[in-house]
Amino acid sequence: MIWQTSSTSSDDTERLGGLLGSQLAGGEVIELHSDLGGGKTTFTRGLVRGAGSTDKVSSPTFTLSRIYKTKNLQIHHFDFYRLADPGILADQLVESLDNPKTVVVVEWADIVKDVLPAERFSIEFMPVANSSEERRVTIKYPESKRQVIVSLETEWPEAEA
Repeated sequence: MIWQTSSTSSDDTERLGGLLGSQLAGGEVIELHSDLGGGKTTFTRGLVRGAGSTDKVSSPTFTLSRIYKTKNLQIHHFDFYRLADPGILADQLVESLDNPKTVVVVEWADIVKDVLPAERFSIEFMPVANSSEERRVTIKYPESKRQVIVSLETEWPEAEA
């Protein structure tokens, strides 16, 4: 299933992440796609805040992974951008995927596609011509997460107002 929308600014992208984050219960896997600087970390910042964490979010490009804590769950944020082989980080990813109280966010997931479950959100941020800030956001999601997207879709126009 697919839902599409637009984000006209970094604030919009963060707000969209926050709306999704507020719907998380644990066990979700979120795969993020964009070019460098495309909004992945900004979206994750909103997601973490929306899930109830006050942790400071930054890109895990150089640390490879980060963990953010909320009252009821953890968000494990992985970034495979600099890796030609996931190595031991793939093992850490598998451990995170096996924990029902963990939400897993993965950037640059091509080298771990075989580890990720079929039931996941796949979110792509595509630049819009003639705008440095606007992004077309496409969210692919499994039928089992339809209600999450229905809630997101309902709240998103209200959030834009």
